[in-house]
Amino acid sequence: MAAADPAGHVSLRRVAIVLGLLEMFGPISMDLYMPALPRLATDLGTSQSLAQATMSACMLGLALGQLVVGPLSDRYGRRTPLLIGVGMFAVLSLVCAVTPSVELLLAARFFQGLSGSAGIVICLAVARDLAEGVELVRLLAMLTTVGALAPIVAPVVGGQLAAVIGWRGIFAVLAAIGAGLFVLAMTSLPESLPPSARHTSGGGTGQFRAVLRDRLFLSFLVVGAFGGVAFFTYLASISFVLQDSFGLSPQWFSVCFAANAVMSVVGAQINRVVVRRVGPARMYTVGTVITASAAVAMCVSVLFHAGLVVLLIALALQMLVGGGTQSNGSALALADHGERAGTAAALLGTSSFAVGPIVAPLVSLSGTSPLSMSLTMAVAYGCAAVLVCVAVVPRLRRRPVEPVVAAIEAEVEVVPPGAL
Repeated sequence: MAAADPAGHVSLRRVAIVLGLLEMFGPISMDLYMPALPRLATDLGTSQSLAQATMSACMLGLALGQLVVGPLSDRYGRRTPLLIGVGMFAVLSLVCAVTPSVELLLAARFFQGLSGSAGIVICLAVARDLAEGVELVRLLAMLTTVGALAPIVAPVVGGQLAAVIGWRGIFAVLAAIGAGLFVLAMTSLPESLPPSARHTSGGGTGQFRAVLRDRLFLSFLVVGAFGGVAFFTYLASISFVLQDSFGLSPQWFSVCFAANAVMSVVGAQINRVVVRRVGPARMYTVGTVITASAAVAMCVSVLFHAGLVVLLIALALQMLVGGGTQSNGSALALADHGERAGTAAALLGTSSFAVGPIVAPLVSLSGTSPLSMSLTMAVAYGCAAVLVCVAVVPRLRRRPVEPVVAAIEAEVEVVPPGAL
């Protein structure tokens, strides 16, 4: 059970802070060294596309690792797989710091992502262990807020570190962060899945099959894949777009990137307040459509050479709305899969992490530009919005009213009032 207050209730605020910090594996693996990508390409004598592929390798590791760690956490509990993953992340960060070639860096980054996946998938599973319905949405919004500190702080810090210690030094810093998070997990995060609730029989394949029978869940997976393509294209391209195409320094790039992360935090908090009145399904649908519209507007602004300010405004709107949309989608997708939260969370995470790292380097084969970034994001977010309207919404309306779903639709609190 998670940390409890004297009255015996789960201390969700404390858990949210710990989980949010542990969930930073993905953001800090990308954002801290993103300002140094152009320098990394120069130092290793490689192309922009291969430099971006070091991010893709990590993201692929993050995606595939979740498929292993998620079912393991359903079988053996959340704590042990998490500690192993965090410890390996720290060690592999040191390997990245001393690698002599881009080929070895690609391999090290893949395994770094593989180990770091534990933080992402287990944090989502722990949240599902502790809350349901609207309160799960609100807990996930808190995780987004805490976790968003990484993309706010990391690019700014990374821009300064890149000028002082270079990209190798940045990986050494990642190793230190991993070690600190290992200590935090060991001392502050109790087990949330009791032995009686674990799946002690049947393999991981059976668990995946049970979750994938849910057609609504499958729809959420595909929407997540499109969203992952758009977001990863943004992550992999934005440093080249702002620094090479618009002439920003690494420091100013970091400021712009951090500002977008702030918008994600603001969006998550707005969602946390409004979701009780509007409901996660409606917030999810409207949010997806608005995000797609903002992406199309950004693409149009690039085509008509509207300038940097308009591009940044369109990006900020996407981050603002997306900050709440993801929490709603995750809660709705997990609603009927509390008994297999680790497996379901692994599939959700993989859908977001697996496709984007493949698409982004392909888009940039002929060079990264504002048009290639904005067009890819517009197409991906547009496909996601269409799928939500034609597949997700109709299935949500036909979904059987089970306890968790009833809590969502009636906006009933399922954890102690005021816990969040």
